[in-house]
Amino acid sequence: MLAGLTNHLWQSTLFAAAAGLLTLAFRKNRAKVRYWLWFSASCKFFVPFTLLMSLGSHVDWAPAARTIAAPVSLTIVEIGQPFSDTLPFVPPTERTADWLPIAIFSMWACGFAGVALVRLRGWLRVRAAVRASTRIDLPAAVEVRASPGLLEPGVVGFWRPILLLPAGIAERLTPPQLEAVLAHELSHVRRRDNLFAATHMIVEAMFWFHPLVWWIGARLVEERERACDEEVLSLGNAPHVYAEGILNVCKLYMESPLVCVSGVTGSDLKRRIEAIMANHLALRLNFTRKAALVAAGVAALASPVVVGIMNAPFSKAQSAAPKFEVASVKFSKDCGVPAATPDSKGVTRKGGGPGGVSPGRLHTCATVEGLIQGAYFVYADGHSNRTIELRTSGLPISGGPAWVHSDRYMIDAKPEGAPGQEMMNGPMMQALLEDRFHLQIHHENREVPVYDLTVAKGGPKLQPFQEGSCIPADLTKAPQPRPPEGQKNCGASFGMPRGQVFPFVGQGLSLDRFAKLIGWAVDRPVVDKTGITGLFDFHLDFATDENTSKLQPLPGGDTGPAAIASEPAGPNIFTAIQQQLGLKLEPGKGSREFLVIDHVERPTGN
Repeated sequence: MLAGLTNHLWQSTLFAAAAGLLTLAFRKNRAKVRYWLWFSASCKFFVPFTLLMSLGSHVDWAPAARTIAAPVSLTIVEIGQPFSDTLPFVPPTERTADWLPIAIFSMWACGFAGVALVRLRGWLRVRAAVRASTRIDLPAAVEVRASPGLLEPGVVGFWRPILLLPAGIAERLTPPQLEAVLAHELSHVRRRDNLFAATHMIVEAMFWFHPLVWWIGARLVEERERACDEEVLSLGNAPHVYAEGILNVCKLYMESPLVCVSGVTGSDLKRRIEAIMANHLALRLNFTRKAALVAAGVAALASPVVVGIMNAPFSKAQSAAPKFEVASVKFSKDCGVPAATPDSKGVTRKGGGPGGVSPGRLHTCATVEGLIQGAYFVYADGHSNRTIELRTSGLPISGGPAWVHSDRYMIDAKPEGAPGQEMMNGPMMQALLEDRFHLQIHHENREVPVYDLTVAKGGPKLQPFQEGSCIPADLTKAPQPRPPEGQKNCGASFGMPRGQVFPFVGQGLSLDRFAKLIGWAVDRPVVDKTGITGLFDFHLDFATDENTSKLQPLPGGDTGPAAIASEPAGPNIFTAIQQQLGLKLEPGKGSREFLVIDHVERPTGN
């Protein structure tokens, strides 16, 4: 949540910087143009880009177009969201302090309350002046009231504003001066400046800790007063008369305590008087500048929507895929469990087997997580075209309730015709998950903790690949093609453990592929940063510890947390890689693809 807020503030800051550059480009134009640019920067604090991205995610998008546009989408996301939602890696023995979010929220609440109290005190002063006022007859488009206090002339109220004048002001200003001051206030009424000022006051209260919102507030007051000054002069009022009227008000009366009670003396008075006396004719927007403003506004709104479209649940792109003619989906406690398996209480469960597939039928059993992995990753496009390493590890799944990872479902489905395994487990399974589980899902790239595989001090100790000993893997094909008779494919595996010690053996591997395989065993993905090319043979022995506890039990030894002894039987994987291979694993940051569940429900009836 904190990372989301940080990203929102970062995006709003960039947006305000862009608005500021535009105000420089339009500095010779009328002040109201610059006012609306700053007001758009204020409103951006109300609208997180993630909301617009969410709207875009509900728009259908062709898979080919998404593939082409994905790099652009990822670039925009990485710029706009540089702070990851992923927490830094914390060793299992440590605990993250739970009081930190509470402390941050408490500080924010105190600041919010302080700003609100200051504004409330100012409003009470204005309300007291209004209650003590009496109605007077003046030719104006709004009600005019005279107050006995010393507040300057101002407009009070949002929907039915009142022009509040200090009693006796007609005797203290000349008629032309009073006319000019009244024209200024009525300009505030026509522009609804009180309403827009109140909107920014909410921004200031909510984001009081961000200096930029206060700076934007000062720019809004400055440009709104200059906009009203320009309108007063455009009505034919003499500049020197208008300037004298403002100065007399400043001498005789107090400034309004709230920016949402628009007065006549706001902003930098010296600069305003100089601008009034200069009476330069501000340029009106020509067609080119209007088009530039429209293009900038459309780009600001469209960019996050486009990113959302590109990351939309790509199940929509599969709407044309064939569907199962008949499908049965049933919850099962025993399916996928080997026959005669005792449970945690020692009761033998009958088991239902893992299911199977044939050209005329799909019979399978898995968790929803497993079904998603196959449908949206391994066989996503109807072909088994993922690399061996990625098929083994899959993609991490984020979101969704706990039962997605635990409950198993028996699926018995009959398709039309005789589609192959890849089609039934891929696009056709996607359609079934969407229809029966109401699944909505999308791909998303996130910054996560990784290990960088680098060269250790002293240089690498790598064994070159023995040419002809095996056929290196073709990572574009899965499964691997059968080798010619008398030859074998190169492979890699974690062998049978000898007590706590695990062997890893690989032939004909690049360091990039070695990194991916090792990443399956440790607690983070591993990224090759060695810069070394070529193929190598590997033999690595290491002892399991908390960093390799996800290695599954194998015949001949125990692994997992229960098997981790206080005194390891050998070096851990970090030490082993450095001592035996001359490489090392260093903590770092990297991008990783996730499957994100937006919505899922327990399956509907058959």
